[in-house]
Amino acid sequence: MTPPRWCCWSWSKSLVSRLLLEYDGSRFAGWARQPGLRTIQDEVERALGVLLRVDAVPLVVAGRTDAGVHAWGQVASYLGPPVAVRSVNALLPDDVAALSCVEAGPAFDARRDATSRAYCYRVLARGAPSAFERGRALHFPRPLALDALSECAAALVGEHDFTAFTPTDTYHARFVRQVFAAYWRCAADVLEFWIEADAFMRQMNRVLVGTMLEVASGGSLTVESVVELLSGRPRSAAGRTAPAHGLYLAGVGYGGERVLRDGGGA
Repeated sequence: MTPPRWCCWSWSKSLVSRLLLEYDGSRFAGWARQPGLRTIQDEVERALGVLLRVDAVPLVVAGRTDAGVHAWGQVASYLGPPVAVRSVNALLPDDVAALSCVEAGPAFDARRDATSRAYCYRVLARGAPSAFERGRALHFPRPLALDALSECAAALVGEHDFTAFTPTDTYHARFVRQVFAAYWRCAADVLEFWIEADAFMRQMNRVLVGTMLEVASGGSLTVESVVELLSGRPRSAAGRTAPAHGLYLAGVGYGGERVLRDGGGA
């Protein structure tokens, strides 16, 4: 006899679980569910529904990543009991993995309760492409001035108006963001841009990276230009939007706890 399936609202409203995920975004149309497209939300909710024997397990997510963006530390919450990580991974495709699943506080909301989010953008800075970094880092063959990259990143720390770093047709009503940390780190041929802020706007990280690469490769923009852009300039004044495949959601902070260590990544 097949056990009955219930709507998840039959559980106590105080039973909330916190799920930590990582995924390769290459073959996804982003996090959020979209009709006819493969999304991370669909895959995870489907797996949870099977394990919890319910018709729906709506997830609240800390960061709605775009198509092609990866995650090392995505956090989601749902109404219901925790599931065994081994069991949920057996139902997930090989480009999504659950790292942990624990009971959270009764009012925990992965998005609303997040006090910071941290991202990493990876750039393969060498002449030849890489067979292994393809889809994992932006290949940038032109020489880069590392000191210019560092100066640009340092200018981002603090409270600024990031209007220039999000598309004109944005849904955002507020463009001021508080950046807690921003720096570049070199690991052999790969340059990594790390940033943590209270919140991010759509494509903000990718436009920041595209702009900084233009500065560091001798383009028309300068470090001084980046400083000026932080005062609410139009999108057209900033650089290009870097491709999605170099971007990773590194982690999410709660209760004021920071994700990034000083200069040392997540």
